[in-house]
Amino acid sequence: MTDLLALGYPWIKSLHIMAVIAWMAGLFYLPRLFVYHAEKAKAGDVLDETFQVMEQKLLRVIMNPAMMVTWICGLAMVFTPGIVDWSYVWPWTKAAAVIGMTWFHHWLGLRRKEFVKGSSEITGRTFRMMNEVPTLLMVVIVVSVIVRF
Repeated sequence: MTDLLALGYPWIKSLHIMAVIAWMAGLFYLPRLFVYHAEKAKAGDVLDETFQVMEQKLLRVIMNPAMMVTWICGLAMVFTPGIVDWSYVWPWTKAAAVIGMTWFHHWLGLRRKEFVKGSSEITGRTFRMMNEVPTLLMVVIVVSVIVRF
């Protein structure tokens, strides 16, 4: 099995990078949609329904599959011999940031459900601030992987 992972490593890594790009795009865009949804739409109006469709499709069609492929490929690379040395700090900081990114993804999913129920009380300002979370986590992940401290 480890030989198969080693042979497929460049392909797995390529797929991982593509999935991360798609996932990150969604993590940047969905909170921005929530800003406009919170500030411009009223529960039950046409704009509310439009935002709900956009948010649902972004989450279900792009973000969820991209997150799953990111995790599957990431774990495949972790189990590829010689790729990760757990005696360094970088794999631990990257793992913590990826778990944080996954938490944020699920937090966004819960906020979408609140919009569907018409019970969202989070302001556009809060969504603007939360929009910085994936950026901070991305910095931790990229620096961890490239610098490898």
